[in-house]
Amino acid sequence: MPLGGVIFDWDGVVINSASLHERSWEILATELDLPLPENHFVLGFGKRNEVIIPEILKWTQNRTKIIKWGERKEELYREIGKMEGIPILKGIRSFLQALEIEKIPCTIGTSTEKRNLSLAFDQLKIGHFFSGSVCSEDVSRGKPDPEVFLKAAKILKQLPENCVVLEDSTHGIEAAKSCKMKALGLSTTRQESELFSSGADHVVSDPTMLNISLLKSLFMD
Repeated sequence: MPLGGVIFDWDGVVINSASLHERSWEILATELDLPLPENHFVLGFGKRNEVIIPEILKWTQNRTKIIKWGERKEELYREIGKMEGIPILKGIRSFLQALEIEKIPCTIGTSTEKRNLSLAFDQLKIGHFFSGSVCSEDVSRGKPDPEVFLKAAKILKQLPENCVVLEDSTHGIEAAKSCKMKALGLSTTRQESELFSSGADHVVSDPTMLNISLLKSLFMD
């Protein structure tokens, strides 16, 4: 099975957005006068707001409030991103350039909103590297359900088993493996051991270690 395409998670894989997201949750909690449980950010990182608010923060089960508060949180994230800039992870731009030269198609499969991607694309000028994206608005089930990656594979016009997913979260790794994709973990937000335990085929500590030969090696029996 040859390497047919690459699916990038977004936060923690392409951009270093952890502090921006964490602060946006803190501001929202202050606005709503609601508590933030200990370790809430680690537990919720990479998950959809529709899961974080009722299940991790336990703020409400009211669907209307969940949607409203989730939208406000993302507004706060973008406000901070506009003021401070959204940093791209070191090594990602050159890796995307290498994939473009080799004509290996790429797309994005993420639990973030399209408007968040658009803001980063405007700032970083990297949108042209991707054939498309599958975001939170495009799926009904979040990771570890594989829906996001299966839709991303369709954008690439590739079979799932010919795709490599780049992920920093355990539930993202689980989602990739559940649909027979190769899973390359980045230990930017999680421990290497956690990613391997979730089924990662290989783990690197940061994107500067990514290269096409490494991706192709995942398909060698």
